[in-house]
Amino acid sequence: MVFSSVTFVYLFLPVVLALYFAVPNIKAKNYVLLVASLFFYAWGEPKWIITMVLNTFIAYVAAFFIAGHRNDKIAKQALAVCCIFSLGNLFIFKYLDFSIFNLNTLFGSNLPLAHLTLPIGISFYTFQTLTYVIDVYRDKAKVQQNYAMLLLYVSMFPQLIAGPIVKYTDIMEQINDRRSDWIPAAKGIMRFLVGLTKKIVLANVAGELSAHYMNGDLANVSTLGAWIGLLGYTFQIYFDFSAYSDMAIGLGKIFGFTYKENFDYPYIATSINDFWKRWHISLTTFFREYLYFPLGGNQKHHVLNLLIVWLLTGLWHGASWNFIMWGIYYFIFIVMEKLVFRFALDRLPNAVGRLYTLFVVMIGWALFYFDDMDRLRSFLKLLFHIGNNVVGVASTDKAIIVNFIWFLLVAIIASTPIIRILKNIYGGIRRMGPVHKKVCHVLLVVTAVVLLLLDTAFMVGSTYNPFLYFRF
Repeated sequence: MVFSSVTFVYLFLPVVLALYFAVPNIKAKNYVLLVASLFFYAWGEPKWIITMVLNTFIAYVAAFFIAGHRNDKIAKQALAVCCIFSLGNLFIFKYLDFSIFNLNTLFGSNLPLAHLTLPIGISFYTFQTLTYVIDVYRDKAKVQQNYAMLLLYVSMFPQLIAGPIVKYTDIMEQINDRRSDWIPAAKGIMRFLVGLTKKIVLANVAGELSAHYMNGDLANVSTLGAWIGLLGYTFQIYFDFSAYSDMAIGLGKIFGFTYKENFDYPYIATSINDFWKRWHISLTTFFREYLYFPLGGNQKHHVLNLLIVWLLTGLWHGASWNFIMWGIYYFIFIVMEKLVFRFALDRLPNAVGRLYTLFVVMIGWALFYFDDMDRLRSFLKLLFHIGNNVVGVASTDKAIIVNFIWFLLVAIIASTPIIRILKNIYGGIRRMGPVHKKVCHVLLVVTAVVLLLLDTAFMVGSTYNPFLYFRF
C-alpha cells in the first residue's frame, strides 16, 4: 500500500483516524497506531515483517545491556552485536547478490545468487534502530522500557517506507506526551494533501515524460530528447521524494508527532554543498552525525572521511555500480568546492551558482537513473552529442515540448519557495482581524477539497503511479 492510492486515502487512513480519535488516551492511541502500522507494512510485505520486528527486538535488548553496563566492555559488545546484526541483515537482503555477482565476475566463479526480495523500507528502519542504540550508548537517549513503543517508533507508517529518517531522540518525548487534537490534525491534513498533489499531479506526470525518452530505445532519442527526458526525471525524483516527506510530516502532525523537514527547495541551491544541505536532510544528517564525525570529521583525514561517507551514501541508495559512481561523483564536487574553488563560488552571482549546481545535479541524476552501464554510457553520449547519435525526431520533440510546456512551467515554479511565500501571505491575512481569519479558514477548506478532488481524479484516471523507494 502506498500513500498515493485510493485504498490508502479513502479506506485505510479514514479507518485509522476514526479509531485513533475514538480511543480516550495516549496509550490507547499508540496501540492503535502500532497495529495500523504493522498492518500497513504487512499489506505489501507480509513475509518480511518479521525482519523489522526482530531488528527492533535486537536493538531493544542491546539498549538494556548498554544502559546496565555504562563504561563497561559489555556495553561496547552489545553495541557491536546490534550493529553487526542490523547491518548484516541489511547486507544480506540488499547487497549479497551484488557481492556474489561481482565475485563471480572477478574470479570466474559460479556461486549461486540468493534472489532475496528486498523488504521495503529496510534501509530506513535499519538506520532508525541504529540511531536509537547509538544514542543510548552515547547517553543521549533514555532506554525505551516498552518494546511495543520502540516498535511503534520504528514501524510508524507515516515514515516507514519512504522516510524521512527519524531519530529516536527527535520523538522520544512525543511517544507518551503529545497533543492529539483537531487543530494540528487540520494542519497535517493540508500538508498531506499538498504532498499528495505533488506526487500525483507533478511527480507522476514528470515521470511519464522522462520514461518516454529514458526507458525506450536510446538509438531513437535525439540530444534534445535526452535533455527533455533528464529534465523530466529531475522533476520527478524531487517531487516524488519531497512529496512523500510532505505526506509523512503531514500524517505525523495528524497523530501529534513533529518530524523535521527533509527538503528545503534544493533546486535553488547555489553550490553542491548547498544542495546537500537542502536535499534529503535526514540522510545527510545521519551520515554526518553517525559516520563523518566519528571518523574524525574535518579534523582528521578530512578527504578520506568524505570519500567513505559518499561511497556509503551511494551504496545506501542501491546495490549497483551506478550508485557507487554517483557517490564518487558527488564526492569529487564536494571536495573541489571545499578545497579548490570555494571562494570563487562565493563571488559568483547567485544565478550563475544555481545554473552550475542544477547542471551538475542533472548529470548526477543520469548516473542515478541507469543501473545498466551500457545504457548509461549511451545516454551520456546523447546528452553531450558525442559520436554518431541521432539528431532527428525533432518534430516529436517539439510536439512533446508544446504538450508539456505548461507542466514544465508549473514544475519550475513549484520547485521554488512559492508555497512558503503563500503560507506567509496567508498567515499575514489571518492576523488582520476576525473577519479575515474566517475568510482564510473557508479558503483553506475550499483549497483542501479542490486538491482532494484533483488528486482523486488523477488516481482514478491514471495507471502510472511508480513507487521509487523499492531500492531502499
